[in-house]
Formats: sequence, structure tokens, C-alpha cells
Amino acid sequence: MRLRTLLTALLALLLLHLSLCAGLYWAMTRPPDQFGRVMTKVPFPLMMVLPFETLWKSARGGRLVPGEAAPDFRLPTLDHKATVKLSSFRGSKPVVLIFGSYT
Repeated sequence: MRLRTLLTALLALLLLHLSLCAGLYWAMTRPPDQFGRVMTKVPFPLMMVLPFETLWKSARGGRLVPGEAAPDFRLPTLDHKATVKLSSFRGSKPVVLIFGSYT
């Protein structure tokens, strides 16, 4: 009887863990503003239990492979007087894209 109760409790914890992982993964696939709203409600101790980094790398890893052309996009210039389109540099100038935070 105790073994059955223990197994039931372990199964319930496993299902809870899997559902929380699935919910976190779903949130990670949302746009940044939606993801941020979800993450403000996740208690920090829960982050210690869930495989955050593994889920993040899977959800946000992207699908590009080395050598593949980057997707086209537009960005404003530093003075915000014009926009620059990545594809306008193809075949004419080398372009280095740096993604990160400098805060």
C-alpha cells in the first residue's frame, strides 16, 4: 500500500514537472514582450528546478546553419533618419552581425 502511494506521488510530481517544462517551453517560443510577462510571474525557486537553459536553447536556437544566408531585416540608422536593409549589402560589402547586450 505504501509503495503504491509513493509511486502515485512520484508519478504526480513527474507529470507536474513535465507540464511546467512544456509551459515554459511554450512561453519561450512567444515574442519577447509576451515571454517577459510570463517570466515575471515565475517564482525564482521554480527556475532552479526547471531545465531553463536546455529549454531556451531548443526554443530560441534558431534554424540557421553555418554558411546559410541570414534572414533579411531592416534597422534604423543611429541617427534614426534612415533605415538600412541587410540584403542591400549582399555581394557588395562584408557585413558583421553582433548580437548581444552591452549593458
